[in-house]
Amino acid sequence: MAAHLSYGRVNLNILREAARKELREFLDKCAGTKAIVWDEYLTGPFGLIAQYSLLKEHEVEKMFTLKGGRLPPADVKNIIFFVRPRLELMDIIAENIFSEDKMHPARDFHILFVPRRSMLCEQRLKEQGVLGSFVNIDEYILDLIPFDGDLLSMEYESAFRECYLENDQTSLYHTAKGLMTLQALYGTIPQIFGKGDCARHVANMMLRMKREFAGIQNQILPVFDTLLLLDRNVDLLTPLATQLTYEGLIDEIYGIHNGYVKLPPEKFAQKKQGEGSKDLPTEPKKLQLNSAEELYAEIRDKNFNAVGAALSKKAKIISAAFEERHNAKTVGEIKQFVSQLPHMQAARSSLANHTSIAELVKDITTSEAFFDNLTVEQEFMTGVDTDKVNTYIEDSIAQKDPLIKILRLVCMQSVCNNGLKQKVLDYYKREILQTYGYEHILTLSNLEKAGLLKPQTASRNNYPTIRKTLKLWMEDANEQNPNDISYVYSGYAPLSIRLTQVLARPGWRSIEEVLKMLPGPHFEERQQLPSGLHKKRQQGENRTTLVFFLGGVTYAEIAALRFLSQMEDSGMEYIIATTKLINGTNWMKSLMDRPQSQTS
Repeated sequence: MAAHLSYGRVNLNILREAARKELREFLDKCAGTKAIVWDEYLTGPFGLIAQYSLLKEHEVEKMFTLKGGRLPPADVKNIIFFVRPRLELMDIIAENIFSEDKMHPARDFHILFVPRRSMLCEQRLKEQGVLGSFVNIDEYILDLIPFDGDLLSMEYESAFRECYLENDQTSLYHTAKGLMTLQALYGTIPQIFGKGDCARHVANMMLRMKREFAGIQNQILPVFDTLLLLDRNVDLLTPLATQLTYEGLIDEIYGIHNGYVKLPPEKFAQKKQGEGSKDLPTEPKKLQLNSAEELYAEIRDKNFNAVGAALSKKAKIISAAFEERHNAKTVGEIKQFVSQLPHMQAARSSLANHTSIAELVKDITTSEAFFDNLTVEQEFMTGVDTDKVNTYIEDSIAQKDPLIKILRLVCMQSVCNNGLKQKVLDYYKREILQTYGYEHILTLSNLEKAGLLKPQTASRNNYPTIRKTLKLWMEDANEQNPNDISYVYSGYAPLSIRLTQVLARPGWRSIEEVLKMLPGPHFEERQQLPSGLHKKRQQGENRTTLVFFLGGVTYAEIAALRFLSQMEDSGMEYIIATTKLINGTNWMKSLMDRPQSQTS
């Protein structure tokens, strides 16, 4: 099921198995039949760790979503609540317990906090008078979840907001804990580099935790050579831009959640000859997207303009393979053809799915609206007219385009201009509030706090210097056969990934001046390894770096890192970890104070 997690340089299945083992141990603590009541947000991440079959083996008979009122009927001995430590969820649990049918034989209640127990939540349960009802109160430490062979995410949706708006460092503590778990399984990481205030905090916590366990020597040969911690606010520009890789565009348009995407069903309907379209499906088509699917692994990180050619090449290979059946003469040859049939049929069905997805995406990317939006983004990135009111943004507000689109563009202009002139900023704010409603004043204030939308101070605009020094804009980016990471945004090289690239070679000393222009400190720490655990590197063996994005990472950035891993001369393989997989839309939503009205 999770074989694709062990294909890469680092076997991430070890982490998944450790998480599964802990889950089994907890379930076995509650003897007898069980029903699980899920905090809805957790079902996606848990699905990546354990399928229903594993729960069934441990006597889980029913599963419900946590909601107010009475629990649905279930003839079980144990009721287990799987919840995040949120106060509002405690009130719902209390309501569930109070409305238990007194006629029923008593059931045992258990609560499992993910990823940590919380004194505040237990206090709330006590105030509600239900704390004594629980037989077990426990925590299930699910920090880093393997999403793919080179990708880990905590799926901590509010991490960026908490760190930059609310000054709450809970997510950083979870990150440090997650990295300690990782080191317990994969060995101590000898070198730590970082950029940004949050990165500094996480590194300090890790070093402190290591000192607290000073007596316990980690005897595992290190798998990672380097850890790079990067704050999201070091590079606020990248998530605002429209991603142009295949996977990035699927996420921008439809949203990928816990490795799944839901798509409009019409394109996937199997029409039979001579039948009308009377029975078109109405349920969205749900597809899993990861590297276990051969074709997806091949095209996911390509610029979308190179996907069509890749699909037609694949189609030719598959039809040629099916034609082979005419050449199979002997019994042995026929047998061999038949044995390959399941694989060929899976490849054909995979091709059909991705051809349909590509058509859906192409409908959007070839539209005038998409092109106009992209043109403005690229003008901002190259420094064209970033200091005055943009007519395209003005027109979009006048046409009441989705607010998120407007906010992304205005923030992008602000970031590329190191803040907007007060007059320009006030104009945008006034237009947005008058068109979309005054409740959004809180959102604008949040964007200002996060540094995304700010007035220009006296200091000069550093962005052009950063752009030139780090070569953030490459004219004529080769989208078909890329030779630089800038292909993921058709010309713009993500700043975060340029920093990663320069760190590997020639090192950050060469860009000391630029690093000082970016927010937060940059640092290097070394962790002592027990003697005998120093790696003897073989000739030509690559080094492995874990890049941890604090506050979220986009699929286009992941594609750029995979591109660097595959480059012949890079000598470096990258594993990616993050607090959350993000795109410009869900990132903006996390900073809005009334996200439900964002499209009005």
